[in-house]
Amino acid sequence: MKFLKSTLSVLAMGLLLFTLAACKVTSVANEDIMERTEKSPEIVWGVKYDTRLFGMMNVATSEVEGFDIDIAKEITKEILGEDAKATFVEVTSKTRIPLLKNGNIDAIIATMTITDERKKQVDFSDVYFDAGQSLLVKKGSKITRVEDLNGETTVLAVKGSTSAINIREHAPDAKILELENYAEAFTALQSGQGDAMTTDNAILLGMASENPDYTLVGGNFTKEPYGIAIDKGQTDFTQAVNQALTEMHKNGTYDKVYKKWFPDTTDGKVE
Repeated sequence: MKFLKSTLSVLAMGLLLFTLAACKVTSVANEDIMERTEKSPEIVWGVKYDTRLFGMMNVATSEVEGFDIDIAKEITKEILGEDAKATFVEVTSKTRIPLLKNGNIDAIIATMTITDERKKQVDFSDVYFDAGQSLLVKKGSKITRVEDLNGETTVLAVKGSTSAINIREHAPDAKILELENYAEAFTALQSGQGDAMTTDNAILLGMASENPDYTLVGGNFTKEPYGIAIDKGQTDFTQAVNQALTEMHKNGTYDKVYKKWFPDTTDGKVE
C-alpha cells in the first residue's frame, strides 16, 4: 500500500510539473510581443544559418551574418532603440513556423516567400526582398533576358524544382538539362554544358558573389517575394515591423544594407 501511495504521489507530481510547463509554453506563445519589449528591449529572430548572403554562420567569429541578419538588427533598433538587443535562433524551412507558434521566436526572417497557403498560419510584413526566378550566365553572354532563350540554347535547372516548369512556360523552345543539385548545375554551366542556369535569384546571387565571372541577367520572371513572418494575433508588432521597414527606406538604411550584401546588382531590391 505504501509503495502504491508513493507511486501515485510521484505520478501526481509529474503531472503537475507537466501541466505547469504546458501552461508556461502557452503563456509565452500568447504573450504580446510589444508589451514584453517595454520591459525587456529584445526581439528574438528566427534566421537561417546556412544560406549564403542571407544568413550564414561565420565559423571564425561564431556569429551569423547576412542580409536577413542586418535587416533584423536595423528593425530592432527602429522599434526599440539603439540599445535594444536582436537575438538570433537558427531555423530551417521545416522548423521555423513551429518555433514561431510555440513562442520560441518572435519573428521569422529567413528567405521565406509570402504565399496564400502560409498566410493561413502566419501574418507577413511588407515585402523586404523581391525574390523570384532569374537567370545566371557567364559575363558577356548574348543571353540578357528570358526571352533570349530559344531552341539553340540550353538551360540548366535542378530536378524536382519548379524552375524547369517555369522555364517551359516562359521559353517553351529552350532545351532544358536537369541536374541533381545546384552545385552540379553550376559546374555544368562552367563546363559549357548549358548557356544559362535558372533558380531563385537569392541562390544565384550567392553563386555570383563567389564567382565574379558570372552574373544575373534580365531581372526576375516570376514573383516570390520574401516577407517577415509573425504569429497571428501580434497585430501591434506586425505594424511596428512595417513602420520600421518604411522608415529604413526613407532614411537610407535599407539601401545601405542592400549594397553591403549585393553591391553590383539591384536584383531583389525593394524600392
